[in-house]
Amino acid sequence: PFLLFFQTMESPKYELVIEAKDMGGLDVGLTGTATATILIDDKNDHPPEFTKKEFQATVKEGVTGVIVNLTVGDRDDPATGAWRAVYTIINGNPGQSFEIHTNPQTNEGMLSVVKPLDYEISAFHTLLIKVENEDPLIPDIAYGPSSTATVQITVEDVNEGPVFHPNPMAVTKPENIPIGSVVLTVNATDPDTLQHQTIRYSVYKDPANWLEINPTNGTIGTTAILDRESPYVQNNIYTALFLAIDSGNPPATGTGTLHITLEDVNDNVPSLYPTLAKVCDDAKDLRVVVLGASDKDLHPNTDPFKFELSKQSGPEKLWRITKLNNTHAQVILLQNLKKANYNIPISVTDSGKPPLTNNTELKLQVCSCKKSKMDCSATDALHISMTLVLLSLFSLFCKSFP
Repeated sequence: PFLLFFQTMESPKYELVIEAKDMGGLDVGLTGTATATILIDDKNDHPPEFTKKEFQATVKEGVTGVIVNLTVGDRDDPATGAWRAVYTIINGNPGQSFEIHTNPQTNEGMLSVVKPLDYEISAFHTLLIKVENEDPLIPDIAYGPSSTATVQITVEDVNEGPVFHPNPMAVTKPENIPIGSVVLTVNATDPDTLQHQTIRYSVYKDPANWLEINPTNGTIGTTAILDRESPYVQNNIYTALFLAIDSGNPPATGTGTLHITLEDVNDNVPSLYPTLAKVCDDAKDLRVVVLGASDKDLHPNTDPFKFELSKQSGPEKLWRITKLNNTHAQVILLQNLKKANYNIPISVTDSGKPPLTNNTELKLQVCSCKKSKMDCSATDALHISMTLVLLSLFSLFCKSFP
């Protein structure tokens, strides 16, 4: 018997054709054949090697992402653990600014910047990269010098915006400070120390239009009265934004945030509610209404409130006011009144130093009540009629005495 064999190029296997002859191999003998297929498992007997010893990359400061692809060659079977590359940065990356990952399709090493680089700190970086396989090499095979390479990285300078210190900035001021008062002098510096640029300041967002800034020295002053009770103030804090612009070409801008905490000043009189009350002209319960007071200021410039009635004209008093607690009082009629509209003068005073008083009026409508229905429609008409009568009398008086 004898053997025939060949190796296919498409896959790692051998096919052996075995032929057997009887009659000692004479031509008159009979022949039989069989095929044996032998699959060859690839072992990692070739280390990966960089295609060159040094790679170059350029990156702008402040930018992240892939900056260079490192190429390798490996004679082992593709798409196996003996071929797939694993890259490691073994030197030059103390700040962990760089990372390297394997491209699964090409087996290249994708070197990326993951932490933005600063030109002013270092304009050049040199990395030493090692490449290995996923599978270990077979015994007696070692990684050689071609399994390492250096990457020279050049950082390009970019005009960066000025930086405020600190940011955000915080200051506390009483509300109602005079117009033109200094709030704060901001401090911004330019990271581009090698370019020797100048900085100018401007207002970016000032919701209530209360502030201005000196464009040269950064001093912030008031152009209006600061008001803690303004709708632009949240939780006693007013927020404004400012810009610092350098002289680069093109110029770069930095943004700073200012928080002004406004201390309360007693600048709001208390308000009274409700302002209208109705009562029947034959009511048995002469407690007309419970009044409440509120104040936009903070303690101690709010309650306890003091409620008082202004002096009532005439010999007979018609109503009185009684305090219920720090924020409420009750108006009580001293007798039943005729159907009409009445204005009850009331003053309410807060506890601020100095205190503020609000002199206001409670409109009281005395209505006729029949069968559980309150009729207040005639009260205004009654006053209008009386007004017309008085005007008619005054007109007659003028005609009689020219």
